[in-house]
Amino acid sequence: MARKAAQRMTWTADGTTAPGTAGRPGSRRPATRGGRAGKLVAAVAASAALALSLSGCVTVTLPGGKPAATSGSQEGLSTGTPEELKDYYGQKVAWASCEHGAECASIKVPVDYSNPQGGSIEIAVIKIAATGKSEGSLFINPGGPGGSGYDFVNDSAQWILSDELRKNYDLVGFDPRGVKRSAPVTCLTDRERDAQRAVYYDPFTPDGLAKSIDEQRQTNQACEANTGPVLAHADTESAARDMDILRAALRNEKLDYLGYSYGTFLGSTYATLFPDRVGRMVLDGALDSTLTQSQLTIGQAKAFERSLHVFVEWCQRNSGCPLSGNADEGVQRIQKLMNQYATDPPQANDGRVVTVASFVSGLIVPLYSTASWPNLRQALAAALVGDPSPMMQLADFGADRDSSGSYTSNSAFAFNAINCLDYSVDSAPEAMRNEAAELVRVSPTLGKYMAYGGIACDGLKTTAVRKVAPANYSGKAPVVVIGTTGDPATPYEWAQNLRKQLGNASLLTWEGEGHTAYGRAGNCITNAVDDYFVKGTTPADGLRCT
Repeated sequence: MARKAAQRMTWTADGTTAPGTAGRPGSRRPATRGGRAGKLVAAVAASAALALSLSGCVTVTLPGGKPAATSGSQEGLSTGTPEELKDYYGQKVAWASCEHGAECASIKVPVDYSNPQGGSIEIAVIKIAATGKSEGSLFINPGGPGGSGYDFVNDSAQWILSDELRKNYDLVGFDPRGVKRSAPVTCLTDRERDAQRAVYYDPFTPDGLAKSIDEQRQTNQACEANTGPVLAHADTESAARDMDILRAALRNEKLDYLGYSYGTFLGSTYATLFPDRVGRMVLDGALDSTLTQSQLTIGQAKAFERSLHVFVEWCQRNSGCPLSGNADEGVQRIQKLMNQYATDPPQANDGRVVTVASFVSGLIVPLYSTASWPNLRQALAAALVGDPSPMMQLADFGADRDSSGSYTSNSAFAFNAINCLDYSVDSAPEAMRNEAAELVRVSPTLGKYMAYGGIACDGLKTTAVRKVAPANYSGKAPVVVIGTTGDPATPYEWAQNLRKQLGNASLLTWEGEGHTAYGRAGNCITNAVDDYFVKGTTPADGLRCT
């Protein structure tokens, strides 16, 4: 799972909503890579993005550490760039006023970096100016894959990013290729998505697996028919190469970058490809790039199971908890409720069927942030007395479905398309059965609904273009990796591993629960990150915050 463009959790008149990420369990995994990205859950949210103006600025690091904006030409921004990419690196950006006093633009990148002359797509970019004297651009990715950095900056920065960071940096958000506004992966209509979510096929049965495969194949064939050539080139390496063109187009000599969850994978990929162009980079909720798709899923299943138990323990310590007994007994009550939804799915107030897949999505969403736990407690209380509507609202939030019935993003489709290019999946029945058994072993509650992900790429003509390998960073600028000890989506050991792979890096640890840290973990994390970005002071490797 990845960090989705965090949104604030609020109560509606008829139930709950909460931010989070989770795809449709059962016939496909609820999430991987640290969340589906775009709408992660923090109880605070962030918006933000503005880059440098058309006057043409680049960032340089002055003695003492703080970057300073200075005028400059295109020369030096694309040193070593292949001749066939020079026009992309040298393009002028036409900014236009857009929402919330921001400026927006589209920047051209090649569809296929192995054939740059074979056509282009446009990457949607938004920038929000620093509230003080701008010292440069800070590029932000909220997670995914499939999350909208444009939305994150536009809607959420005022809730997540500190005043100090917003004062000193123009904030830049963008939709990576394949996402929402940037040549989006397009598959099903909203009505078709609703119909798909109204049915659950149990892949542990022969008939359920056959129907799951058929459904996934039809969805992927729709993606092939409706998306265009970018579907074969929506991989993370191509997105990282796009980010370097954005850096140059916004006239930044170095890339200053804040990546959450999947955004850490995008950032470490950039650092591997362009080590000399890394400025200041914070990777929060880190992904370990040495893991296979199966290892990622098993790691997440184990971590989410742990987080569910921690939630139940918290619930039972507080008033209004509908789960009696000890923590194990509380989890068993949730499992029993899930079994009821699997055999006899109820209807929400709007008449929609709430399948066990939707129930699991609603259960996973609030585990991303402790600020969401009261919402989950109340949704479970309602479900236990026969009202599934609050759980469905949580699932809708994870699916990016609004109250009018419209889906506001393509994150689920982009998520799958990007994963299928970044990872090889094993769809052999025996391999999927073996993985399913391990998932159920490490996660008795949730593992079943994260199984059989090997069918995810069935029906796609594209194949994986990336070989699993460690990040390989040789740059001189130190990178900061942040890990949260109780992170359910990107387990803490992944941050430890990424820090080792990067070499010239510092590991910052938050001893807390939930996904990612900066923006919700208190002053210790905030000050360390702000001092790094604004003053150039790298936090001591191994610093722990509580």
